[in-house]
Amino acid sequence: MKVIGVVGLPASGKGEFSKIAAEVGIPVIVMGDMIRAAVKRAGLEPNDTNFGATANRLRAENGMDAIAALCIPEIKNLAAPLVLIDGIRGDAEVRLFRQQFPAFTLISIDSSFEKRLDRIRARGRSDDFVLPESLRNRDEREMTWGLGRALAEADINIKNESSLEEFSTAVISVLTSLGRDS
Repeated sequence: MKVIGVVGLPASGKGEFSKIAAEVGIPVIVMGDMIRAAVKRAGLEPNDTNFGATANRLRAENGMDAIAALCIPEIKNLAAPLVLIDGIRGDAEVRLFRQQFPAFTLISIDSSFEKRLDRIRARGRSDDFVLPESLRNRDEREMTWGLGRALAEADINIKNESSLEEFSTAVISVLTSLGRDS
């Protein structure tokens, strides 16, 4: 089994990357779903504050790779030659995935602050916001989890500054090349 991971700042295009992968038949494990499930189990309102606090609590209790550790059984249960992990947030997670899956490849999605803020304003998720300060705060919170170091460890980088069509073409190209390796 070959496992690939996607890392990027909030609203950089990780979800779109995953959607494209799913459309071509690649199973996707979303790390944020592990946090959303924990928030739901705790009976908390699904918003950015509770998602962030829950992610911080899980990491404080179980280590900086806690969310990745929750994903590993899900990944191993899939009978697929190629699996995508969406939403890596730190270098400890990258280390754990590289230990568990020797053919692990990390892909970073790079997008400007302005583009990311526009996407957040347009998508309407329960954890979204409209103020630039809120995105800066979220970026800073995720950087404390080792996001900058994870971005630096990427094997492949995709720029996401133009149209969805151009991004999709780049994603399909990368997935095709990785699929041939498996």
